[in-house]
Amino acid sequence: MHVITIETPSLGDRTYLVHDRTTALVIDPQRDIDRVIAAAADADVQITHIAETHLHNDYVSGGLTLSRVTGASYLHAADEPVRFDHRAVTDGDVVHVGSLTVEVRATPGHTPNHLAFVVRAHGFPPAVFTGGSMLYGTVGRTDLIGADRTEELTRAQYRSVHELAGALPDEAHVYPTHGFGSFCASASSDQDSDGSLGTERNVNIALTNDDEDDFVHQLVAGLDDYPAYYAHMGPLNQSGAVAVDLSPAAATDPIEIARRIHRGEWVVDLRDRRHFALSHLAGTIGIELADGFSTYLAWLLPWGTPVTLLADDADTIAAAQRQLVRVGIDRPSGSATGGIERWGLHTDRSHYPVVRFDDLHADDTILDVRRRSEFEASHLEKATNVPLHEILDRIGDVPDDHVHVHCQSGFRASIAASLLDRAGHDVTLVDDDFEHAADSGRPLITG
Repeated sequence: MHVITIETPSLGDRTYLVHDRTTALVIDPQRDIDRVIAAAADADVQITHIAETHLHNDYVSGGLTLSRVTGASYLHAADEPVRFDHRAVTDGDVVHVGSLTVEVRATPGHTPNHLAFVVRAHGFPPAVFTGGSMLYGTVGRTDLIGADRTEELTRAQYRSVHELAGALPDEAHVYPTHGFGSFCASASSDQDSDGSLGTERNVNIALTNDDEDDFVHQLVAGLDDYPAYYAHMGPLNQSGAVAVDLSPAAATDPIEIARRIHRGEWVVDLRDRRHFALSHLAGTIGIELADGFSTYLAWLLPWGTPVTLLADDADTIAAAQRQLVRVGIDRPSGSATGGIERWGLHTDRSHYPVVRFDDLHADDTILDVRRRSEFEASHLEKATNVPLHEILDRIGDVPDDHVHVHCQSGFRASIAASLLDRAGHDVTLVDDDFEHAADSGRPLITG
């Protein structure tokens, strides 16, 4: 048995290609299926089966398209009300993929109909693909279906993890889909895991707590906000997403860019945050192309709003498009390359300062755009907290005077600074790691 991991760091997710040197099973494929097809071609194996552990809330699945392209059997939980042809499977079912034996295990919790897949091959320890159920050191969040079902699903999550662990040996290897920075994780874990079930018994928050009630209380109390775009992912996956179009977005000339900015459309500058701060087209939004790009753009963007992308080169535009299709933003309304001198022939420029924490003064007005849980754990004295994902709805809560905007690393603060600059606020970006906050000379308030 061989397992190929296809990572999507921008969402904190993994897709797996499991094969016996001839025949392959794909688990939880992302929408840009060309990566999976390429991995199968490199391994010289045929994809005959595709399995979804659950109806995903954080990304649009590529499973349906992949099944149509390859002719592979598409496995979904029998109780999942999907509206496309698939092979319905349920707890205890066994599927043969070449010489591999795949056992279906019901693991409700992260979602009501969640499945895990235990793959066995002669001479290898079992491999268990746990989706959003058992993660490394933690478990999947249980509040995505609705607040009224959170406790029920949290208890189900606890029991699912214990039952799954009880059925497998220590040498079994755990392969989760979520948990690598994904908002689908219920909590981060400060425990290292080598991926073996034996290690998970000692570090996983569900397996190290013998009290179900205490586990439920702690997990629910620790749940934080998750991206608003999640509300659109489940319905898209339920109906079956269409194949993606990753061809270059339509070129947009400077006159049209100016018109779109004037109309209040989202014209997004993908350059490095310091270059954006130094000089950008007034009215544009700066979201540099990094791992958090698609998450925060989709979280902040009023759903369905046209997006135009600006970048120095075509490769950057292409990479941004790839990230965006994974979260249901299928086609930008346009793009422009060649740098600000080319885009900005008909648009005024704007800029704002960039500093570090040790550049701040005692009387500076501080805006902290981290999540509430981060702020409550530790923050600068007299700082105002408006989480980035709330800033468009709470623009009135931002102090009117010159604000110095910071987050944990500078990435979120840079987006907030661009949005505030767009709204006419006087801003300075604090582009620095929060571990240096004490260098500001201002006291840290800890929870």
